[in-house]
Amino acid sequence: MFIIILTSVLGLAHLYVWKRLIRDTTVPGRTRWVLTAVFLTLAALLVMTLMVPRITGIDESAWFAWPGYLWFALVGYLLLALLLLEPVRLILRGWVKRGSTVEPAALDEPAPAVNRRVFLARTSAVAAGVAASGLVGYGAATALGPPNVLQVPVRLGRLDPAFNGFRIAVVSDIHLGPLLGRRHTERIVRLINEADADLVAIVGDLVDGTVEKLGHAAEPLQDLVSREGSFFVTGNHEYFVEDTMPWIHELERLGVSSLRNENTAIRRGGAAFDLAGVNDLAGEERGDPPDFDRALAGAEPSRPTVLLAHQPVMVAEAAARGVDLQLSGHTHGGQTWPFQYIVEAVQPSLAGLSTHQDTQLYVSRGAGFWGPPVRVGAPPDISVLTLNAPA
Repeated sequence: MFIIILTSVLGLAHLYVWKRLIRDTTVPGRTRWVLTAVFLTLAALLVMTLMVPRITGIDESAWFAWPGYLWFALVGYLLLALLLLEPVRLILRGWVKRGSTVEPAALDEPAPAVNRRVFLARTSAVAAGVAASGLVGYGAATALGPPNVLQVPVRLGRLDPAFNGFRIAVVSDIHLGPLLGRRHTERIVRLINEADADLVAIVGDLVDGTVEKLGHAAEPLQDLVSREGSFFVTGNHEYFVEDTMPWIHELERLGVSSLRNENTAIRRGGAAFDLAGVNDLAGEERGDPPDFDRALAGAEPSRPTVLLAHQPVMVAEAAARGVDLQLSGHTHGGQTWPFQYIVEAVQPSLAGLSTHQDTQLYVSRGAGFWGPPVRVGAPPDISVLTLNAPA
């Protein structure tokens, strides 16, 4: 059903964009046919990008994923720009009609109505093209550039002063796959190591594929350096593969510990806090659901609990169980404007630090991207949270 809905939406969007960009701006003939052929080729690349990887695998899809996903972003912004220009077309409709009452100066001169109609269509097409291309170009440069390293102070009510200045590097949504590979991981590892963190938290959506396809891209994670180690919880994309466990084993081999509905104590002298992790909600369909009771079992009530949970919406369960701080990702900060308005409608927080009942929630925008290699209004980040006891 999802495939049918997606195909229908994309088909209608392409039909509208084709009409405004090609049919309305050209006369029947060779030029229109050539432009239509190019347009259909790009549409076919998009379909291949979305559908074929499910059949052929990451390696075979990489060559068309780049143009396919870039076209996805471009056609989306073309659609938005053209829709925003529709009121202008309506306002100028009378101007176009008035031109139809003027006789051409010569038999071989086109009627002013045709000139005005084509002029308006071409002007709209150029304006939409410039706006969409500019946004996609800017968004691609942002998405493919280095993540921002954010410094975020956080006060925890039950934190022992012995942990003052404790630094947690939070990274999410790395999304290794057809567009992001080993160099992406190497850059993230370098930035985290330069932050000199006490602990590294990878809060889901590390990969979009199997260990066989992406193991080489993930290998630089073994070079992560922190005093208390690196920890991982699953995101929804970890369940897109048939079996998640090979990735759990691979990460353990690389020195990254997975918290699968479990917790561990982080100690500094005689002080401690509990670090817990829950599986993502997508695990419910694979018989590997989140289990908060199990994840928090044995946690000491007198000391704070920091929970790794991929989706911010899980904070409701965390707050009900007295978790002090939840670290999440998943939203990408919306990734591309105006998509953040949809994300905000289903998640309690888009990005940054917020409070829900007595639980603080920090949401990273993520270090990678999913789908189009474009970020508009939501730059990638790695966040370094510095914990302190109350003043």
